[in-house]
Amino acid sequence: MKAKSSHSNSLDAWAQRHFDVGDAQRWLSASLLQSAHNNAAFAGVEAELVEALNLLLALRADVETLAACILHTLQQCGVAVPASALADAPQVRDLVEGQRAAEKVWSLYSARGGAGSAEGLRRLLLAIILDLRVVFILLARQLARMRAAASASPEQRRELAQLAGDIHAPLANRLGIWQLKWELEDLAFRYLHPDTYRRIAALLDERRQDRERFIAAAMGALRRALAEAGIQADIAGRPKHIYSIWKKMQRKGGDFSTLYDIRAVRVLVKDVAACYAALGVVHTLWPPVPSEFDDYIARPKGNHYQSLHTAVIGPEGKTLEVQIRSHDMHAHAEGGVAAHWRYKEGGGGDESFERKIAWMRQLLEAKDEPDDDAALLAGFRTDILEDRVYLLTPQGQVMDLPRNATVLDFAYHVHTDVGHRCRGAKVNGRIVPLQFQPASGDRVEILTGKTLEPRRDWLSAQHAYLTTHRAREKVRTWFKRVDHDANLSAGRAILDKELKRLAFGNVELDTLPPRFHLQTLEELLVALALGDVSTGQVARALHEMHTPPALPAPQVPRAPKRDKDAVVIEGVGNLLTTLARCCQPLPGDAIVGYITRGRGVSIHRTDCASFARLRARDANRAIEVEWGGARAQAYEVDLLVRGYDRKWLHKDVTNVIAAANVHLLAVNTRVDSASGLATMNFAVRVTDFEQLSMLLGRLSGVPNVIEARRLA
Repeated sequence: MKAKSSHSNSLDAWAQRHFDVGDAQRWLSASLLQSAHNNAAFAGVEAELVEALNLLLALRADVETLAACILHTLQQCGVAVPASALADAPQVRDLVEGQRAAEKVWSLYSARGGAGSAEGLRRLLLAIILDLRVVFILLARQLARMRAAASASPEQRRELAQLAGDIHAPLANRLGIWQLKWELEDLAFRYLHPDTYRRIAALLDERRQDRERFIAAAMGALRRALAEAGIQADIAGRPKHIYSIWKKMQRKGGDFSTLYDIRAVRVLVKDVAACYAALGVVHTLWPPVPSEFDDYIARPKGNHYQSLHTAVIGPEGKTLEVQIRSHDMHAHAEGGVAAHWRYKEGGGGDESFERKIAWMRQLLEAKDEPDDDAALLAGFRTDILEDRVYLLTPQGQVMDLPRNATVLDFAYHVHTDVGHRCRGAKVNGRIVPLQFQPASGDRVEILTGKTLEPRRDWLSAQHAYLTTHRAREKVRTWFKRVDHDANLSAGRAILDKELKRLAFGNVELDTLPPRFHLQTLEELLVALALGDVSTGQVARALHEMHTPPALPAPQVPRAPKRDKDAVVIEGVGNLLTTLARCCQPLPGDAIVGYITRGRGVSIHRTDCASFARLRARDANRAIEVEWGGARAQAYEVDLLVRGYDRKWLHKDVTNVIAAANVHLLAVNTRVDSASGLATMNFAVRVTDFEQLSMLLGRLSGVPNVIEARRLA
């Protein structure tokens, strides 16, 4: 791509100057240009497009960014862009799609009149844009429109100015693209507050000659002082923008005459050391104004802006602001992220650029637009890129929730009563289950009933209806208001159901509460009903209760090394043990051993019917055994899953088993054609009761499943 500049309003002339022959043939062929010139809508925006392209060139945009800006503009005007123009250019295609996504944000902004929606829309915009370069296209196109708006109607100017002030200028500010930010702000201010703009402009014009004479004298004195100190520096007057003057007058509550930085110069040196050396020269030459010094080199702003700012009493006793920075700092201050955004053909950006992309996504967590952005960095986290999703209500309002939030979380985020009355949800017009996790940009509609009826299983972590603490707490609060007897009854039903589906018998329930720092079984049952204690935690506690702690090894004599068998047979070593297939005991089950012929000791649950028959036949072969310390082994379990048959039921069940990281050993499925009931028997390998409890809970949540339990 060529790097010359052009102010021609013709896209043909611009392309000839800035596109190489290969680029032109690839994205802007002669036939496509001819179609554009035959299009009346394009004729009205051609000059604006060329203006935007020149702005992108000033930001050192690559050829793909320029092509995407052109192609999207042509498509907006109804010009048919050949598929071949994007077929082998996935990055250009993504840039075009990003601009289309932004158009949806503009339409939402217009539909709501901009009132109170700017913050959420800024967040949504960057959440749905996958390529940083789209932001620069949007900023350049908006500034081109603003420059051309002088001939538009007052209403059109106000709409453009409001959009620029609410969306584009804050983005440019956070990214540190000052050369676009200042002009966007000034033009928006000019169109929204024309009288105030003209008054400040007149004040600047009235004193322009005196101010220019003063700055010239100050620059001469400072240039000589720096030369005497051996510091090479470029010195120039710094332009002051009208919007920033008005904003500072508003913030400080003063008038035009009280501002220190109407008269300002900028000093550019080679490195950081020279910056501080130049500061010493400035403060030696002129006395500094107290409390008017800012060190943005040691403490950069949130957009990585670096510079030294000081105000001094200059020549003639007048105040003068001096900014000191290195040439690299100045390049970043003028171009911000865009100063470093060179994409390479066939490769990604460098590490510094990738950090800036991540930071750009993070910046929209801020809820205001402070002048000093340093406070922004304090709240940033390295993984925040994917920490939030930005969802739309049916009215177009943007709501942000934590990553992995469900539509039920969204309902409670809208309002507590909406959550309590939630009966279903639609995402982009399609009905989805309450556990569905929408993505940024999705439009979520909550289907509600007339009565407040939250369900207790919403609190179950295994069913994953709710993932946010805020929503779970609202459901807990609801059930805490229910009378004590109802919670007690519900908790007992939950515990009984869990013990039954785990096939856990002969449990001393009174020993459970202390493990949860509770006094009585009644308190534990209420905690289960309110979701403060999960069934998985109860299963883990039962496992630990029935697994004795490992004994300390004796010092003398030295004990023989024990193998890693999961079962310990006291007084006997190196004896083969096998877990009986008839009852499939798990760690935590009460167990007993039976000496077999040729297969060592067979381990059974104490309530196993097969073991009872064996012991009746030969009681001398029954021996005492207990679980050892090897907890990391896997154990085979038979499961029964029953449900109403439907398409993909078996697939959904097996997917749940796979997602739970449980190894599937065997499966047998039967469907009763008369009743429509499907009975599925699975042999799986699990590590302990906690994993088994989690798996059974998830299986119970599969649509159409009516029962999931362990076979005794």
